[in-house]
Amino acid sequence: MAHGKKYKESAAKIDRTKHYSLEEAVKLLKETATAKFDETVEIAMNLGVDPRHADQMVRGVCELPKGSGRTVRVGVFARDAKADEAKAAGADIVGAEDLLEEVLKGNIDFDRCIATPDMMPLVGRLGKVLGPRGMMPNPKVGTVTPNVGEAVKSAKGGAVEFRVEKAGVIHAGIGKASFNEADIAENVRAFVASVLKAKPTGAKGTFLKQIAISSTMGPGVKVEVSSAS
Repeated sequence: MAHGKKYKESAAKIDRTKHYSLEEAVKLLKETATAKFDETVEIAMNLGVDPRHADQMVRGVCELPKGSGRTVRVGVFARDAKADEAKAAGADIVGAEDLLEEVLKGNIDFDRCIATPDMMPLVGRLGKVLGPRGMMPNPKVGTVTPNVGEAVKSAKGGAVEFRVEKAGVIHAGIGKASFNEADIAENVRAFVASVLKAKPTGAKGTFLKQIAISSTMGPGVKVEVSSAS
């Protein structure tokens, strides 16, 4: 894909062969975020794993200390008192069989899905719908839990799920270009720490190989692994 004039001007400010300190990289990211909207700060991490092997899967959730900067709509599968708890915590949509029917119809009016453990036999029927979207509730990332109130507040406050892709790469949005440099750097370090904490038992050799950050429309900036971890 051909890049526009603004992208080329931004890319010219970055040495593609250099790995910058995190502070330098964040400064460059903000300088090259020139779109007319508030761009998302994105991180890409290249890991030394092969996720085709179960003991090398990397998955988890990170509580971004400065939030994600985006509005997250949360859907919750719960009944009775737990449904009330979810609503009180700020869930956008709460239900059981009625919510199941809406999702099966393609009406998915949420970005994050949470469920109480007793609802999983019901939610399991949505695997083919929610799975491909990366929205299937999972206890490993805290979206299958009896503490639905806490889970809703966490999702609303900036919790970001991550899962390694086939090529051993993790992508995630971890803030907005309008954040100040210190806040972006703090979110980057928190995310990297969460990924390192999720290192699988089957990982061999160097686990964290490379880190790069970028804005939605901007060029990637390579980051020194040591300065981000």
